Amino acid sequence: MTDSFLKLTVLGSGTSTGVPVLGCHCAVCSSTEPRNNRTRCSALLEWSGHKVLIDTATDFRQQALREGIEQVDSVFYTHAHADHVHGIDDLRTFTLRTGKAIPVYAARDVLDRIQELFSYIFSEADVPGYRPRLQVNEVTGPFELFGQKVTPIPLMHGPGESLGYRIGNLAYVVDCSAIPESSWALLEGLDVLIIDALRFREHESHFSISSAIEIARQLRVPRTLLTHLTHDVDYARHSTGLPEGIEFAYDGQTITLPLSSR
Repeated sequence: MTDSFLKLTVLGSGTSTGVPVLGCHCAVCSSTEPRNNRTRCSALLEWSGHKVLIDTATDFRQQALREGIEQVDSVFYTHAHADHVHGIDDLRTFTLRTGKAIPVYAARDVLDRIQELFSYIFSEADVPGYRPRLQVNEVTGPFELFGQKVTPIPLMHGPGESLGYRIGNLAYVVDCSAIPESSWALLEGLDVLIIDALRFREHESHFSISSAIEIARQLRVPRTLLTHLTHDVDYARHSTGLPEGIEFAYDGQTITLPLSSR
């Protein structure tokens, strides 16, 4: 990956249950179609030789083994729900190897919640044992990382909030049910949008598939990936009904696009 390109790998395209869902024998959960096998939602960004996670999903270890991830230089957290943070302990293998702390970026309330849930990681006590070494960074607006501008996108996630992230002309927008008016301008001029599209039916905390498609239409995005999918979505059967430029994300999918200044 050269300095002028950004690569995104979909580490997980599934909702909080993953797909197959435990104990479910529906057509999708029983499917042999590999793109119907969805680990919990997360992504890997790569540019200028650096690798940045978006969330440490519950299935992060499985995802890292599958994609051969041997390096993590930073982590962006969208919010503090279990399916997006509970893989955090597996960051320890990377910090043990390098001896360096991994910078993590999140909103203040998310940092507070993570530090509460995983207090052993952030304890100042010098005790033996394995734990990740993490350096917390509060996200209050755009910031520079590894030579690129990172723009956080404030989102509504039911009664709560989450953050999307934009680098260049790619935006990753998950776990959201509404885009505040002030955030629309941050999504102008995209080439690629990865967006929450839980299922066909409405949900109080997530965009439905039709809602996500409408967002992409309003933003005039050339290519949109629908992610955070439930077992309601059969990849092969339902892909044929999507508009041009819209597709379902799947685990292991990659996108590469030029990095351009805004």
